[in-house]
This record gives sequence, C-alpha cells and structure tokens, in this order.
Amino acid sequence: MVVSTKFGNTLCPVARSQAIMGDRWTIVVMRELFMGNRRFDDLMVQSQATPQMLTLQLRRLEASGLIERHPYTSRPPRYEYQLTTKGQAFYPVIRALREWGETWCKSENEDVAVRYKHLKCGGNAGLGVACETCGNVLRREDLKPEMSPSYARERAIRQAE
Repeated sequence: MVVSTKFGNTLCPVARSQAIMGDRWTIVVMRELFMGNRRFDDLMVQSQATPQMLTLQLRRLEASGLIERHPYTSRPPRYEYQLTTKGQAFYPVIRALREWGETWCKSENEDVAVRYKHLKCGGNAGLGVACETCGNVLRREDLKPEMSPSYARERAIRQAE
C-alpha cells in the first residue's frame, strides 16, 4: 500500500527524514544550533551559507517544527533560533554523523575536532553513544565539549572574516 503524504508516496521513515534533513546546509545549521549559535549572523558565519540559503534553511526547519524563532530586539527586528523538543531529538543523528566522520573522513594526523567530557564520570566520552570511560549511554546535557586547537582556530578565523 502506497500512502501519499507531504513526504511523498512512501511510509519509509528514512525517506521521510531525508525529505526534511536531506541536504548539507540543514545538517550544518543543526550542528551550529547544537553548538550554541542562535543568531542569524553567527549561524551564517559558521555554516558558511549565503544569507539566502540560510534564510531558506531556517524557514524549512521552522516549518518542520525543529526550531522556533524568538525576537531578541524589535528595532530592527532580529531573531534567535531555538531548538524545539523535536529539534533536540535530532542530537543522536548529529553524534552518529560526527562519529562516522571522525572515523572515516579524515587523515590519520588530524585530531578529533571536538572532544566531550562526560560530566557524570569525568572521563572522555569518546565517539560512540556510550561513554568510553564508564559505559553509560550519553545524553547531550551530560557532555561538555572542548574543541581541538585547530578546529577552534578554524572557527575563529571564520568569525573574524
């Protein structure tokens, strides 16, 4: 049985997810939101999206219920973007992409871009879904990120430009 929905003619959850999150810009914008960037200019600088592309992505994420727009000034009108519960639920996907990218998409001499300290045990969380120190399942709120010097420098250069 084929069902016609706003996601096309499929019941496949992978295809439906891809319809929302299926391009580079959406994933990178979500990464930045998880890293704490909430304002348009910061999102644009770190995602390296054009203003038009970022506007499109933010509208798509808002229409899909992953983010909400909140004003932080009225003159001129400016907004910050916050993850909804639905958006926060995307975090394990970001972690899985990070793990895969750290394992398969870099040279041997590159350091891990972001290391996480597991606040529950104080150890290195590692790359997977369970803490490599204590073995407990990792939750976003139990992790403290620390960027490698080279990744922090890369982000600082983008911010300065």
